[in-house]
Amino acid sequence: MSDTHRHIRSYVLRQGRVSPAQQRACDALLPRHGIAYAKSPLDLAQAFGREAPKILEIGFGMGESTALIAQAHPENDYLALEVHTPGVGNLLKLIAAQQLSNIRIIQHDAVEVLRDMLGDATLDGVHIFFPDPWHKARHNKRRLIQAPFIAQLVSKLKTGGYIHAATDWQDYAEQILSVLAAEPSLQNTAETYAARPAYRPLTKFEQRGIKLGHGVWDVVFTKSKIAATNHSEIVGPVA
Repeated sequence: MSDTHRHIRSYVLRQGRVSPAQQRACDALLPRHGIAYAKSPLDLAQAFGREAPKILEIGFGMGESTALIAQAHPENDYLALEVHTPGVGNLLKLIAAQQLSNIRIIQHDAVEVLRDMLGDATLDGVHIFFPDPWHKARHNKRRLIQAPFIAQLVSKLKTGGYIHAATDWQDYAEQILSVLAAEPSLQNTAETYAARPAYRPLTKFEQRGIKLGHGVWDVVFTKSKIAATNHSEIVGPVA
């Protein structure tokens, strides 16, 4: 079996309708703002044309939050991953409308991008906002945030880098908190769940849910060290 089929997929490729405007954006703008998946290391500084903090966003949906964050923080670069074409097209439209230069898109599976394209200690942060909750118990194994994935993700973070996940499913929030707390190189920035950081905008869907009394949970951990076990290199804590 090939490497690309050894991990459980955390998503289903739904054949959603791609609008003509989204398709035009993909055709015209993806060559400029996109990066093709390849089984070779990606030079992030070269991809963005500068040295700047690099934030990975996994599963950006329709891209509204990604565009808002990138616009508000031009000092950072955002590598945005999404598998669904309508969302890719929509974010490309927003990039063009807002003239954003600090977003690059890879339309591919996050697990394979991490494994094949991103070097160790290259990321300053990771955003995972509202990942598919796979709310039926028999499907929980398909959830993205599980111990092996987090271990892989942590290896890509610089010391002092952060992982920020948000979900509106309480049992998934509990799982996320438990998985991140069990990773020895991570430290929680809060007692349990964090207050929503100012950089994460409220989505329209989230605002509607809050009005209906639905909860939203943010979990923010930082990388303090690389655990001694099963690692050949040890990096000390940030001074």
